[in-house]
Amino acid sequence: MELELPNIVKIHLVVNVSRIHRYVEQVEGQKKEQPAPVIIEREEKWEVERILNKQQVRGKDKYLVCWKGFMAESDTWKGRENLKNTKEAIKEFEKEYQ
Repeated sequence: MELELPNIVKIHLVVNVSRIHRYVEQVEGQKKEQPAPVIIEREEKWEVERILNKQQVRGKDKYLVCWKGFMAESDTWKGRENLKNTKEAIKEFEKEYQ
C-alpha cells in the first residue's frame, strides 16, 4: 500500500516498522479520573498497566509505560532504573516482542 501525499510535503516516504503499533481506541468516558498514587517509601507511585514499547537512548533502555487508570496521553518514556517495581511487566513485554 502506498500513501499519496501532496507535492509540497517534503518527507521521506519510508516508515520504520518498529514505529508502527496496533491502534487501541480510547472509549469516551473511560479512564477519565486519574487514580490516587500509592505511597511507597514516602514517595508517590502509580501502577504500571503495561509496557508499550522500548528504545535505546545513549545506550540505555527506555520503556514507554501505560499507566493504570490513565488515558493514552499520559503514557511516558521511563528508564529501566525508574521501573524497579515493574520487572514482571518488562519481562512480559520482552517476551511478547522478541
